[in-house]
Amino acid sequence: MFPDAALPVPASLMTLLAVFSPLFTAPSFRTFAMLACGFLAQPGKRTVCGMLTGAGLSRLWPHDRAHCFFSRARWNPDDLGIAVARLVIALLAGGGEPVEVLIDDTLFRRRGKRVWAASWFHDGSAQGPAKTGYGNNWVVLAVRVRLPMVSRPVAVPAMAKLVIKGTSSASRLWLARRMVTRLARELPGRQVHVTADSAYAGEELKELPDGVTWTTRLRSNAALHDLPPERTGKRGRPRKKGGRLPSLAKIAAAAAFSQATVTRYGRTETIAAAAFTCLWYSVTGTAPVTVILIRDESKTGYDLALVTTEKNPDLAQVIERYAARWAIEVAIEDAKQLFGTGQARNRTARAVERTIPFMLACQAIAVCWYATAGYSPADTAARRLDAPWYTGKTEPSTADMTAKLRRVIIAAKFKPSSPDQPKPEEIHAIRLAWEDAEDLAA
Repeated sequence: MFPDAALPVPASLMTLLAVFSPLFTAPSFRTFAMLACGFLAQPGKRTVCGMLTGAGLSRLWPHDRAHCFFSRARWNPDDLGIAVARLVIALLAGGGEPVEVLIDDTLFRRRGKRVWAASWFHDGSAQGPAKTGYGNNWVVLAVRVRLPMVSRPVAVPAMAKLVIKGTSSASRLWLARRMVTRLARELPGRQVHVTADSAYAGEELKELPDGVTWTTRLRSNAALHDLPPERTGKRGRPRKKGGRLPSLAKIAAAAAFSQATVTRYGRTETIAAAAFTCLWYSVTGTAPVTVILIRDESKTGYDLALVTTEKNPDLAQVIERYAARWAIEVAIEDAKQLFGTGQARNRTARAVERTIPFMLACQAIAVCWYATAGYSPADTAARRLDAPWYTGKTEPSTADMTAKLRRVIIAAKFKPSSPDQPKPEEIHAIRLAWEDAEDLAA
């Protein structure tokens, strides 16, 4: 399919890559497919030239071809993200079931003043008390799925938006709401449940599209109000909100908690929960929200407060959904540590804004490939044989998935296209062997 490529693409992987062909011109799609294979096959640095080397094209293609793909080629990273999300939902999410979306942001560290949109941002993984770092900050949208071979919830990154200070893109919530709105528009009639941490709560939630719910952690000092009272029939504008509610601590002290059984963090346990409906007027406006107070370890008060815009929610499902938010943290860690996302040294605006979405798309393709074509029950047993100290290993990890895909890509390079016909280099090797044998006989 790629006659000038030194790295043939396995058919199972090419089936997934072909989904993205409408997003590119024919030459750009050729480059996209080869760079994606090089990115997934490369065990070393995933720089732009590293992808070219991983694809076995460093001697065939000029490196400008790879760099131009990110800096000047005609394609849109937002369209790529939507295509990735649709692929993940079609292959890994149940048909017709609500789509569960996770939102978080992360910092990819960079150096140099010429790197587009690089600045100082909060970095929770930074060493020391400052928790800051210099680089590009990205808001990531992931689709949470259940894989049959993995017991834990899995977040598959699909879309990403760059935080740019001094513009409207400086707001992470603004970027997140735009991505969710675009995704919901591409999934008409499909319910979308969004879960994020407390940083993703603000006035942007007043503009959520129909069919989208938003669940987040509620701040302890949130200004909550009763629902607006019934109209009295008197002249004047009706009230939009009721009286101010007391603090969450006082509400919890007077609330009637009930037992709920939830499965979270790999354990099924019984907790105490209480819920009430109110207005979070400064954030969601006149749309009612449900506040869930969770009493996990404390005997009085509450340990965690959640808020959701879902109407008449199932409390256990909302609690489990928020606990599964941790899956996006794992996905981002895998992106950095296993896939090498962020190692490219691009500096110009278009290149910076495209490289991370491309790399996250490759990660999503790898997970989709393993779930649909690559999984074998023998994978875990083989891993235990190679590392016998992992006595408790019962299911494949993301590292196992990427390792198997890398082996399949590399094996395709050495698989003979016609096994019955020896290649010229094989004939030459046999001829040399015969010459050596004749010399020994003499």
